[in-house]
Amino acid sequence: MLEQKRGAALEVMKAFEGSELECITHGSIARGDVSKASDVDVAFLRPIPSFRIETALESKSFEIHHRFIVQATPMSAPKGYLVLDPLENLTVSIPLVRFTNVEVEFYSFGGAISSKGLKSGDRVPGIDKRLMLIEPTKLGHVESSILGKEVEISSKLNISRKTVMERVRVLTRRDKVGRTGTLLKHELRPGESFEEVLKKLTARNLILRKLLLQRS
Repeated sequence: MLEQKRGAALEVMKAFEGSELECITHGSIARGDVSKASDVDVAFLRPIPSFRIETALESKSFEIHHRFIVQATPMSAPKGYLVLDPLENLTVSIPLVRFTNVEVEFYSFGGAISSKGLKSGDRVPGIDKRLMLIEPTKLGHVESSILGKEVEISSKLNISRKTVMERVRVLTRRDKVGRTGTLLKHELRPGESFEEVLKKLTARNLILRKLLLQRS
């Protein structure tokens, strides 16, 4: 199952190698603790003109089934998602504005790996949604709670304590109150670009307009 999901991620990532577009895959795909429900998300960590992403995918015969702009919270960067399969289990995401350091480190928190790492069969440590540290071993992995060990975890994953504390806060709150949904999820029509639609959404959305001004 891991080989199958990693193979799917690698095929997508290969589409960008010739265009010098750097991307990663993250979560259980990077750590190795996959399940049947594990999604495959190839992610870019900096804004890139969306036409370059779509052109690279289409040149390798990937079909783009849906395109969404998603903003999780009022303070989070809106991202563009390109859905590459009918079940929406294989996606490419791109930030539509500059990420904060915490948003970049979010990927390392969960475990992130490049196409080179996938090709080498590497697995990396990371934290799952249960706030368990997944540390790969030769024959599997070891799990341990990170609660009360935030400083140690920030050092182990080479990310800031601020990022660790923020993710603990968000995931702990999710356990208590459940998922609250996303702030914004807007599907693009054929022929529309992410940049064009974001501009229209910003014109009538004060929260989004304030965020973009802060990130400009």
